[in-house]
Amino acid sequence: MNSPLYLDYADDTQAPEPETLESKGVSKGWKALGWASVALSGALVLGSISAYGYVRYLDGRIDRVAIPDDVANQVPKLNEAVNILLLGSDSRQGKDNEKYGKSLVNEVPRADVTILMHFSPGGGAVTGISFPRDLMVEIPSCTTLDGGTSAPQTGMINSAFSIGGAPCTWKTIQSITNIHIDHVAVVDFAGFKGVVNAIGGVEICLPNDVNDRASKLKLTKGKHLVKGETALAYVRARHGLGDGSDLSRVKRQQQFLGSVAKKALSQGVLANPVKLNALLRSATKTVEVDEGFTLDAMMDLGTKLKDVKVNKIRFVTVPYAAYAPDPNRVALAQPDANTFFSQIANDNEIEDMNKKETVPASQVQVKVLNGSGIEGAAARTGEALTAKEFQVLSVGNPKNMPTETQILYGEGAEAAANTLAKQVSGAKPVPSPKVAPGTVHLVLGPGWTGLTPKAKLPKKLDGEIKANDNICAKT
Repeated sequence: MNSPLYLDYADDTQAPEPETLESKGVSKGWKALGWASVALSGALVLGSISAYGYVRYLDGRIDRVAIPDDVANQVPKLNEAVNILLLGSDSRQGKDNEKYGKSLVNEVPRADVTILMHFSPGGGAVTGISFPRDLMVEIPSCTTLDGGTSAPQTGMINSAFSIGGAPCTWKTIQSITNIHIDHVAVVDFAGFKGVVNAIGGVEICLPNDVNDRASKLKLTKGKHLVKGETALAYVRARHGLGDGSDLSRVKRQQQFLGSVAKKALSQGVLANPVKLNALLRSATKTVEVDEGFTLDAMMDLGTKLKDVKVNKIRFVTVPYAAYAPDPNRVALAQPDANTFFSQIANDNEIEDMNKKETVPASQVQVKVLNGSGIEGAAARTGEALTAKEFQVLSVGNPKNMPTETQILYGEGAEAAANTLAKQVSGAKPVPSPKVAPGTVHLVLGPGWTGLTPKAKLPKKLDGEIKANDNICAKT
């Protein structure tokens, strides 16, 4: 359960920097906030650009990053959902970025915004999962930016990017969530103003008057349509907005992204060739994606999203709790975090299963066969199924050892197998002539850890922000 932390998240582990807007109080976490919105906007509209003759030209403007096969295939893909990792880099490289302050010569960029965008199959819903910058996690061994190999370590999640760039962050997120990542998009802040202007500005809401000399943000309390330098000042400002903590900034990131998504999906942008052109030109100029995120993949995703409803786009922060060794850091709250990650990973299977014919558990006759290599696993599973009102006919061992957990069913038992499959994550029912009519076999495979009931993502996530929310109501 999320803790009501009100902390100062100033990073006191970094070396001193020359005085810049940031050293006067401007948040690094906000530097990349808008730039994640660039990638989100691009993903939402790329399916609409097939009519333009310069599509290939736009594709050629996008920088690519290589993701090693062992990282890309680290977690198996369970379904047709698409998961895109959005990383906001605080890099100052390039003439367009230097004007906002220079980093130390030897300092490597950090990912101050980390959001996993989960696109449900068919474009029916989008969930943005925010990982706070100061979330302490186990970072696995990675290939470093200079070609070496890092040791596994505990650290803030944004430091994975400093260690090994996008591939290391990709590997870290998959390790802690067990969610397959399909693509990554890394964005900085050079084209932010152009993107905001291209979509006609973004709505924000302030809880009070703000006059921040450091960021030059001067706005009155209430709702505003911000563009250009004003929008940039808003996403970078720290003083006078919230409690100054990283967790507070995360909420504002989510609200800002929601406003961008709402505007990008409106007819005023998608149906206007001039606005759409300007948006895509700005987005492709500032984004870096993996080599697998090809033009065709982008257009396929865009096609699935063209009919998505704004109220089906939501943002939520990973379940977190206080990190005991350091009051200025947070950690994943378990078991809530793993339950949430499992719900996200199994989205498509859950939807498909709800559409298949099932029967009450009391009508399912099942034999449990232990091919896991774990003594007593079949008996324990049988007891668990009995407690759920399944008819367990017997437990035993299979004739041939399986390579994975299986659900096999005989003639006339497909609906019964579908019911059982709701209790077994990752196993799909398969017909078998070797199984008696009307019965089902649950064959436990290597790595069996017990029944894992599938539960559809809740209609309301704790602390979520939806793109159609009243932005002033949650300020």
